[in-house]
Amino acid sequence: MADLYIGLMSGTSLDGIDAALVELSNDSFKLIATHHHTIPTELCNTLKKLALNDTECSLDTLGEADAELGIVFADAVNELLKQSNTQADDITAIGSHGQTIRHRPDARHPFTLQIADANKITYFTGITTIADFRRRDMAASGEGAPLAPAFHNAFFRSGTENRAVINIGGISNITFLPADKNKPCSGFDTGPGNILMDAWIQKNKNKNYDTDGQWAASQQADTKLVLQLMQDPFILQAPPKSTGREHYNLQWLNKQLENFSELSIDIIQASLCAFTAQCIQLAIKNYAEKISTVIICGGGAHNIQLMNLLKKQLPDINIKNSDDYGLHPDWVEAVAFAWLAKQTINNKPGNLPEVTGATESVILGSIFPV
Repeated sequence: MADLYIGLMSGTSLDGIDAALVELSNDSFKLIATHHHTIPTELCNTLKKLALNDTECSLDTLGEADAELGIVFADAVNELLKQSNTQADDITAIGSHGQTIRHRPDARHPFTLQIADANKITYFTGITTIADFRRRDMAASGEGAPLAPAFHNAFFRSGTENRAVINIGGISNITFLPADKNKPCSGFDTGPGNILMDAWIQKNKNKNYDTDGQWAASQQADTKLVLQLMQDPFILQAPPKSTGREHYNLQWLNKQLENFSELSIDIIQASLCAFTAQCIQLAIKNYAEKISTVIICGGGAHNIQLMNLLKKQLPDINIKNSDDYGLHPDWVEAVAFAWLAKQTINNKPGNLPEVTGATESVILGSIFPV
């Protein structure tokens, strides 16, 4: 029997809220409708300051942002329902990722914090909401991320070929899916996805992102700069591992560029694109069995230059788009959180210990009933 769920995702790129209406059964999914909801500019700027631990931000700032964002997430749901002519009573539950403000799996007491008050989402939509997915995995000694690999494992795995799913959002993560059903799937964050490229073009051209990777394609990457970026401790760290905006940001990049003042802003953008591609290539080289097909999803799938670099660096691998498997790359993560909500409602685990490093599989999330 299939039920309707809604998945809500706002990632490290902070480019808005993805809302997906999904029909889910035990072994299949059908994407019914989607809606991309803008986060108000002032709130978006506050979220960025919170994520970067800006000294202007107080506990009051955090609390108000949590409350306001909860209402914005509810607005995204209600608009999705309106556009799809769906009633709130028809939805079993909402799975809300929230907005990550801090992710510290390496802290003395590891923690992760996602905001967007689920009480408000439930109240203003009239739909049971599941949120706070990451902290139960951390309680079980996991990284709390990435969580999408469990969905990848359920719906993209093949019994005939070894595959990898690469989600390129603000941060890139990879899921390895062996053809052998007796082998577990694994995965981790590989490093930056779009986050550094976006930050650089926002700073220098006042644009939100590099359309099709055109700016990155205008110059050759600087080999020495890319080599230095690849020496970042996170890149060299063995999995399980996860990261976010608190590590990869404009301040981090400016420090990396201190000895490269002679480089043009164009070459730096090309180098950042190459850096993202090499992080992915290194992950496959070091941690994957022979991969036949890579399935790309996330906003980075639209960066033509990045895709061209991956094809050059992975010449023996068939690189495909998740659209080829029935799910547009922009909606994979939102659908994943709808599926995670279903897992929680059905008292089933949502994490993969081989991915997050948790000691066991656990049921994720907190339930906010109507």
